[in-house]
Amino acid sequence: MSIKHPIIAVTGSSGAGTTTTSQAFRKIFQQLNAHAASIEGDSFHRYTRPEMDMAIRKAKEQGRHISYFGPEANDFNLLSSTLSHYSQTGQGQFRKYLHSYDEATPYNQLPGTFTPWEALPEKTDILFYEGLHGGVVTDQHNVAQHVDLLVGVVPIVNLEWIQKLIRDTTERGHSQEAVRDSVVRSMDDYISYIIPQFSRTHINFQRVPTVDTSNPFSAKAIPTLDESFIVIRFRGLTDIDFPYLLAMLHGSFMSTINTIVVPGGKLGLAMELIMAPLVKKLLNGEKIS
Repeated sequence: MSIKHPIIAVTGSSGAGTTTTSQAFRKIFQQLNAHAASIEGDSFHRYTRPEMDMAIRKAKEQGRHISYFGPEANDFNLLSSTLSHYSQTGQGQFRKYLHSYDEATPYNQLPGTFTPWEALPEKTDILFYEGLHGGVVTDQHNVAQHVDLLVGVVPIVNLEWIQKLIRDTTERGHSQEAVRDSVVRSMDDYISYIIPQFSRTHINFQRVPTVDTSNPFSAKAIPTLDESFIVIRFRGLTDIDFPYLLAMLHGSFMSTINTIVVPGGKLGLAMELIMAPLVKKLLNGEKIS
């Protein structure tokens, strides 16, 4: 952690509102005139997509499992050292993992590959990380210790599976059977490395659909934000103004002493109202408490 070079990490998988999250933080940085550096969790994958496919086949032949959730497919040491270096110096490197042809074409590369490493912009005020492992802790690595504000953005698991099933079958051409196999293969890593992070976060935004997702494998569409509630849980934060949030977020209510529930369509507004004061504190050299 660093007062001089603070770090915000948004951790969690797709399907919970990651696009809304990025937009909310960009708005906040702009409103506060903060120059933010950004890094993406996928840039710390060990393998390109073809290399990962090969690693999965080899692991399967050996009776093992490998997934994007675990340390075999991700360089936790590099992620931890990158955050540590930024917190000490305000400097570092970044690259991009190119998911699609649209992303890869400007670089004259294929999807599933990385851009070259390059230096982060000079003289930034804050580092913004978004990815799967912003709060990961293992016996060898502790990424969470370098983060000043840790935010979890997570869908309930059935919604996460629906997101993956529809994305992988419609956009990536995988069969439903292959996607199911991937879900099963990934479960050990998901339980070991993804879920524990959400007990370390300062704030969790959990998306809960209000439509039936009991059988994710038969879903035809991804529930929208307007078909969801967002359960927002606070941990260790003493200066959250709940009456103000309830007044500003129509249709919201408190479900426990540290949890507020808001309509899904108000996710972006809720993030801006909650996060702006916290980001301002970090920029002023104050610790989050």
